[in-house]
Amino acid sequence: MSLGLIVSLAVFGASDYFPKPDSAGGWRTLTDAAQVRKKAGIDTRKLDEAFDYIQQTSQHGGLLVVRHGHLVYERYFGRGHREALPELASCGKAFTSLATGIMLKEHASQFPNGLDEKVYSPKYLPGLELPLDDPRKAEISLGQLLSMSAGLRGTNPVYVRGTRQVWENPTEDNGPYSTTDGFALRQSLWCAPGECYSYSTATSHLPAMIVRKVTGMEMEEYMRQRLTGPMGFGTWGYAMYRPKLKGGIDSNGRMLHTPGGGSIAVRSTDMLRFGYLMLREGRWGKQQIVPADFARMCGRMVKYNPHYTHSFNFNMNEDGHLSSVPKDAFWKGGSGGYAIYVVPSLDLVIWKMGGTEGQYSPDLTRLPVSYTYDGSRANWKPGDPKVVGDATGKTLQMVVAAIAR
Repeated sequence: MSLGLIVSLAVFGASDYFPKPDSAGGWRTLTDAAQVRKKAGIDTRKLDEAFDYIQQTSQHGGLLVVRHGHLVYERYFGRGHREALPELASCGKAFTSLATGIMLKEHASQFPNGLDEKVYSPKYLPGLELPLDDPRKAEISLGQLLSMSAGLRGTNPVYVRGTRQVWENPTEDNGPYSTTDGFALRQSLWCAPGECYSYSTATSHLPAMIVRKVTGMEMEEYMRQRLTGPMGFGTWGYAMYRPKLKGGIDSNGRMLHTPGGGSIAVRSTDMLRFGYLMLREGRWGKQQIVPADFARMCGRMVKYNPHYTHSFNFNMNEDGHLSSVPKDAFWKGGSGGYAIYVVPSLDLVIWKMGGTEGQYSPDLTRLPVSYTYDGSRANWKPGDPKVVGDATGKTLQMVVAAIAR
């Protein structure tokens, strides 16, 4: 933790603050613009500008901002709502990483080499058949799976030692269709383990399989016991009901196993809790939920992936490619316009809610919908691509710009 952040936390009394569950009062909140500027150092008018911008980038959504432990901004549009439980797509990959980090600490004896442990073995991957279809897979480490440098075929572009390349025959990343055991185990290599980065949802499912094998329980249940329960999450789950999925479902169309590559459904203020956990380096109150060293690695470049700014299923700004944003910023986005951001040096957490119409369907999760949508975004069309640009990066830049320097 940087000296500047330590001083900031001490001055604002945020280091020992952790929000109660929403059912018990939730986040401490500032609503008056003058108080927000005084206690959090944020100009809410500029947050309004950021909110207006993101409405051009997704059909539904919202913007929530926490600084110095205060919820200073919370606005929604369309189906966006504090009680909404849409499918958050690849944001679920970040949860898979934390579940893996917790497992690694709790079951350290089964991983004598830690993140360097080579995991392409029936000891770790249920259903894996020997001999391997490619002997090079025997060299894949857990750290390479988490950072997507295992060499398994994914989507274009790929990065090799920082150089962007476009290769032939990429895998079509079909979200939930890539997060079944059979699909993940069948993925071929298009480079040797450790020699390239390629974004692969199937690769992210493999750690979830390892969690299941080592802990003896589905990853969702493991997270309820070790992660979301201790943090006081409200209702949450996964978009498990996929009747059109070919394989990997039961007779009711429900996926057989927790999809490690995404599809989690979490309330907005609980996504802030997730980001706040990362801001506090895996600590929640007096409990170190995620090992601190693992939490820190999520937000910085790691040896397992020297190719691209992607650690354990988080992206970061370590190379400064987002101008006017601190280099210690890191985030995880998801298809549909979602993104959770953490900026340690600014003591800042942001949740950019997004989502398509389909992602809000309760048929995916079978979780209750406790609010009414007014239909206001039924005919929404995306904004001008030249204006929208990289919405994930631009939203972060706009919120950071709202902080009084």
